[in-house]
Amino acid sequence: MRSPLELVGARPGPAFTVTFDDREITVLPGQTIAAALWAAGITSWRTTRGSGEPRGVFCGIGVCFDCLVTVNGRANQRACLVRAEAGNVIRTQEGTGHRGHHG
Repeated sequence: MRSPLELVGARPGPAFTVTFDDREITVLPGQTIAAALWAAGITSWRTTRGSGEPRGVFCGIGVCFDCLVTVNGRANQRACLVRAEAGNVIRTQEGTGHRGHHG
């Protein structure tokens, strides 16, 4: 039986790494940040403004804002839409992602 990668002729490039909250994560080329985090077993990477409830992917297509992360110092990046790039520094986003502005 042939694997799905063989059937479509996919030949992904070499894996690379990003960091998430100072933890090194291995990423495959073309993966979004959300996909890379899920593959690493991480399902929550944002907390809500008021109550601090954990959030991750909800819609997965960029309509909602549950999957927000901070990437390379830029807050409010939708993890389901942003393609991971080698060396990205990804951080859990708390509230609005702006220091001193949690409400």
